Amino acid sequence: MCGLVIELDDQEIHSIKPNHDDVFSRGHICPKAIALQDLHNDPDRLRKPVKRIGSNWIEISWDEALEEVATNLFDYQTNYSADAVGYYIGNPTAHNYGNLTHVGYLFAQLKTRNRYSVSTADEAPHRAVHRHMYGHEFIAPVVDLDRTDHWLVLGANPLVSNGSLMTAPGMPRRLKSMRQRGAKLVVIDPRRTETAAVADEFHFIRPGSDAALLLAMLNHLFTQNLINIGRLDSHIEGLDTVAKEILAITPERAARATGISAQSIKRLAEDLVAAKTAAVYGRFGVSTQQFGGICQWAIHLLNLVTGNLDRVGGVLCNLPALDLAAFPSLKGHRDKWRSRVSQVPEVGGELPGSVLAEEILTEGEDQLRCLLTIAGNPVLSNANGRQLEAALEKLDFMASIDFYINETTRFANIILPPTGHLEHDHYDLAFSMLAVRNITKYSEPVFDKPEGTLHDWEILTALATRLANKNGVDVRAALGHARPGGGPMVSAQRMLDFGIQTGPYGKRARHPLALTLNKLKENPHGIDLGPLQPSFPERLQTANKKIHCAPDIFIQDLQRVETELLTRPPTQSLLLIGRRDARTNNSWLHNSYRMVKGKERCFLLMNHTDMLARQLNDGDIVTVISRVGSIKVSAHGTDNLMPGVVSLPHGWGHTRTGIKLGIASNHAGVSINDLTDEKMFDQTTGTSVLNGVPVSVSASG
Repeated sequence: MCGLVIELDDQEIHSIKPNHDDVFSRGHICPKAIALQDLHNDPDRLRKPVKRIGSNWIEISWDEALEEVATNLFDYQTNYSADAVGYYIGNPTAHNYGNLTHVGYLFAQLKTRNRYSVSTADEAPHRAVHRHMYGHEFIAPVVDLDRTDHWLVLGANPLVSNGSLMTAPGMPRRLKSMRQRGAKLVVIDPRRTETAAVADEFHFIRPGSDAALLLAMLNHLFTQNLINIGRLDSHIEGLDTVAKEILAITPERAARATGISAQSIKRLAEDLVAAKTAAVYGRFGVSTQQFGGICQWAIHLLNLVTGNLDRVGGVLCNLPALDLAAFPSLKGHRDKWRSRVSQVPEVGGELPGSVLAEEILTEGEDQLRCLLTIAGNPVLSNANGRQLEAALEKLDFMASIDFYINETTRFANIILPPTGHLEHDHYDLAFSMLAVRNITKYSEPVFDKPEGTLHDWEILTALATRLANKNGVDVRAALGHARPGGGPMVSAQRMLDFGIQTGPYGKRARHPLALTLNKLKENPHGIDLGPLQPSFPERLQTANKKIHCAPDIFIQDLQRVETELLTRPPTQSLLLIGRRDARTNNSWLHNSYRMVKGKERCFLLMNHTDMLARQLNDGDIVTVISRVGSIKVSAHGTDNLMPGVVSLPHGWGHTRTGIKLGIASNHAGVSINDLTDEKMFDQTTGTSVLNGVPVSVSASG
């Protein structure tokens, strides 16, 4: 979403710089953008399909690779069942519009229930709340960051992330602007993050207890008659039920669970009401815990009852040029089917990633035997990565659409590498929905597609075409329109153009801007579509056009909050949380030398008092043990971490044999997900508990 200026010197990248003329990012650039040069030139990046023969990889033709993958997908579904084949989708897919427009062609042919993605290791609670409260997973109110007077942030570090699930490039500039207009920033986190360091107010909180805090704040507003919904008052239902069901969750009880005083909890709630405008925002830290769904539900309720939902300066829905909320097929659902082994319900059409390993390892009817991964590295990103890699090794067949031989794809029989980031065009479908301002922008590819390569969407549709033929399905019916020689006539770019033209600002929609893809191409710095605007109740997609405040799934889960969070004494174990680093927050960034050079980043942070209690010195090698495994890592003391909490960064652990990542292997680190527990997940959304994992730490012998 950030504008870049990429200068070439005889088809070689000379520099990557921020684009100060970009209508949205206005000169902001992040390390990922700079690393694009290293990714493009990386000698470890695959350019042609490869096949694993024993421990060796050989290049093969596209025709052979696609046919072998399609044949195995077909054969396993024919000889066993549709669910004998599964797929896993990684985070980069959300940033690649060609994947999003064409992946459905392939999935329509597979018809498997073994569907997985990174969602349940990340943002599933957000989508669940959007679906249950507003009627569609993509009706997603975001913080009106540039106009709010009071911003409460929980479990997020936007100075480093630039707003996860809240697209806001240039966060330092935006926070400076907040301060200049007198707005207040309050941060609640187990770690005094980079964002917390510049906040007006900061509170430590015990990991995994945010639900108690948020519900107690709501309780205080109800009991003190401080509810002020405003113009949406006649467009809600179920709020009385919420008030009744959380009556016992008092600030005093929440104080024992969270470590934040009852007085502070009450004041945090009252400050939201007193502010001219306010917004509550919670991200990865509150989503990836045992009550991730409850946390996000309570955040939306706090914005509602303080009059800040669908309000300028509060939280508002974006209206992008291509509106995903306009597609009924993307509304989402829950519990249409369950996993074979543990009977865990699907969420949004996917099973939780935490059950992927057991579906492979547990023998029986419908056992998962054949897997396709797309732009994902779940061995490093999913809970209990050691168990998952043991499962992947047991697969009969695996294929990956990826351009690295990494910790996950090393188990593949065939790897199908797509073109690189700079070799295809770009339009951000998903994250335009989450931008703090309405904007639209299209980026041409920097380089022509190299001869003998395929884009992601071409790989997907080539596989879908072959499967359709094997299934005896008319290819035209399966893929819309097809050329006489096979393959889709409707390219990703043509589909994008159609979506823009029929979108809210489009030519076919008869909007004055009359947007088309060609018009976007004529405006490479982007087109500013204006600030966010109120859109409720018109935008709601619930059956009765009301905001559903008390979805059964969350009301029923309040009993679990009572028993597991408010009644049960806090654990005496140390609690492990993650940590984001701007330069190395994705595993693929670790194969860029400029991203990993310098000081060590993969180490355990501990509070000084916890180190002293264990007779540890700064820099000592320690053993960290959880229920599922152990690691050895250096420990460093800090006062920026709540006592009883330890922290490791995400995405490391490049010690596995068989990977082909030269730089990453020399800066291996350890994987936090060798400690996270696949048995710990949020019951409402299937989201893995990646923050608040009980561990012990001791000196290594």
